[in-house]
Amino acid sequence: MSANIRKVKTSDLELQDRLVAINRVTKVTKGGRTFSFSAIVVVGDEKGIVGYGLGKASEVTTAISKGIEDAKKNLIKVPIQNGTIPHDQVAKFGGAKVLLKPASHGTGVKAGGAMRAVLESVGITDVLAKSKGSSNPHNLVKATMAALMELRDARTVAQNRGVSLDKVFNG
Repeated sequence: MSANIRKVKTSDLELQDRLVAINRVTKVTKGGRTFSFSAIVVVGDEKGIVGYGLGKASEVTTAISKGIEDAKKNLIKVPIQNGTIPHDQVAKFGGAKVLLKPASHGTGVKAGGAMRAVLESVGITDVLAKSKGSSNPHNLVKATMAALMELRDARTVAQNRGVSLDKVFNG
């Protein structure tokens, strides 16, 4: 991950949660099988703030609530311009590789499954997304978050380079 991780405080934010995947896991012991549940959850305010979390418990509802609490601890701020992302971005996590491209107004969120949950939670309304490789929801969510973390808007680029905003475009 890059050094431009933007942490966000959870106070006075209206976060909406989306359940991405729930998985029943089994532990085999001498006394038989013990079942528990693992849930991956994405939370966001649909205004540029998003986070994901993993919860594990013996009951589904407890696993989901633990996932929500974990997601609230890992919030990041994402630059959004006119409902889309500022530039193309590719990211990889484990076997999952994602490609995000900005789209014109009215296109919608062209993404599947786990990627769609993350992109809608952050508040992106128009984007073209493609996932290559593994379709494992855990790795897809993490790869999508990695791609969103690396996005930079023009103001940030100008600040990092120490030049004016005009010079970034006309440079």
